[in-house]
Amino acid sequence: MITGELKSQIDKIWNDFWTGGISNPLTVIEQFTYLIFLKQLDDKQILIEKEIAMLGGSNKKPIYAESQKELRWSYFKDKDPETMFDLFRRPQRHLNDLTVFDFMKTLGTDGGKFSEYIKGATFMIETPKLLDRVVQQIDKLPLDNRDTKGDLYEYMLGKIAEAGTNGQFRTPRHIIRMMVELTQPKKDDTICDPSLGTAGFLVAAGQYLQDTQPDWFLEKEFRDHFNSSMFNGLEIDPSMMRIASMNLQLHGMENPILIGGSALAENNGISGQFSLVLANPPFKGALDYDEVESSLLQVTKTKKTELLFLALILRMLKLGGRAAVIVPDGVLFGSSGAHKNIRKELVENQQLQAVISMPSGVFKPYAGVSTAILLFTKTNSGGTDNVWFYDMQADGYSLDDKRNLLVTEAALEQCFTEPESILDEVKGKCDIPNILMDWHTINQKQPAEGFTDRTQKSFLIPKSDIVANDYDLSINRYKEIVYDEVVYEKPQVLLAEIKALDQKRREAMEALEKMLE
Repeated sequence: MITGELKSQIDKIWNDFWTGGISNPLTVIEQFTYLIFLKQLDDKQILIEKEIAMLGGSNKKPIYAESQKELRWSYFKDKDPETMFDLFRRPQRHLNDLTVFDFMKTLGTDGGKFSEYIKGATFMIETPKLLDRVVQQIDKLPLDNRDTKGDLYEYMLGKIAEAGTNGQFRTPRHIIRMMVELTQPKKDDTICDPSLGTAGFLVAAGQYLQDTQPDWFLEKEFRDHFNSSMFNGLEIDPSMMRIASMNLQLHGMENPILIGGSALAENNGISGQFSLVLANPPFKGALDYDEVESSLLQVTKTKKTELLFLALILRMLKLGGRAAVIVPDGVLFGSSGAHKNIRKELVENQQLQAVISMPSGVFKPYAGVSTAILLFTKTNSGGTDNVWFYDMQADGYSLDDKRNLLVTEAALEQCFTEPESILDEVKGKCDIPNILMDWHTINQKQPAEGFTDRTQKSFLIPKSDIVANDYDLSINRYKEIVYDEVVYEKPQVLLAEIKALDQKRREAMEALEKMLE
């Protein structure tokens, strides 16, 4: 989390973009990202030069040749706005007609993971004044600190949601974190998000490991795994791919495996590869059958993307792999054959473990759809015994379009770090600590016991009940509501009370008349 002066700096950069004519929030993020990347390239070059000066050489390949010094951040940041702008927009003949921006796109794999996805990038800052103001402010940001630069980028991404129209790209950070806490990434996990967006799930998984298992990072084998093969994502939008790769890089995940293109397309043959999938797939989309990979249609023949993604996730998981996936409520109770087939697949052939029903305001202001989190493990041999249902009624924020925080930032953090100690303070405002504690309790007991009272928020439902209800997974199908009996007086008693009141009224009127006489 960023506060104070750093927050003000980011707000000022954002406002400068807007007043400079760049109003699309995704475009602002992209242009901001390119400039951060250019600064990072120069920072890396400076470290290589220091290494050469101290040791006489370096095993790292220089990023800039000596003749390309004009393209470096440390050179152009001190130039006047017009000169700087020319270096970005006008090809430099003595530098093989390169601009600063063109040079960035020629790096390929030499520039790291981010530069692999930058071929279609466009420089959209139109005035020297705006470029100079933004460059000078980015130059002051503490980009040498992993935690700080990750937080400042997350803060910028949060502004996408505030802007409204493009907010569908962003799942609330605390919901992502809750899903990561529920799945607890392991040392040897290979983690994937097949609908990557800004890479929020992968970032949260990486931060979870950095915060909870610092000792693992002392082992070279784990560090290599963390940096090269642990984090995977698929994304169809090139702009989002660039933003996601930078987000991961700024959070210390240097070489994630990111694949461009539709996850549901025929050319995606990924199968049995991942041990953990975290995802919030797109809702309400529809594809033609000939656009969808054929094996997915064998699980559930449908054009609906939310159902196809569940089939895809099952195919991508290894045996024993687990998943936490956000789905719209329609997946839980839809009556079509496709809806029933995917639910039956999860209950009968895999191990469905939990259905957490979230309040409809979680994705406001840009979507009011009711959603749920499904937790399941791929077994291909069944294993569903009892399914845990939780009726989440509060997530720590107001459920209107404003989404104001109802608890302090410290209390929300404590919901994850010390859930048992914050229950009273956040009661009625945030169910996250209860969810984490109940999930832990259920997983500690083999077989799971207790949680039989269906009038509560948290309860277990045996598989037989779900089968009897045609695999309906909506919480309202199983939750019991206790109605308070309202006792009314008999009509004769009410009439007598009315007559008594009427008599008092007449007496008061008579007394008033006497006073006036």
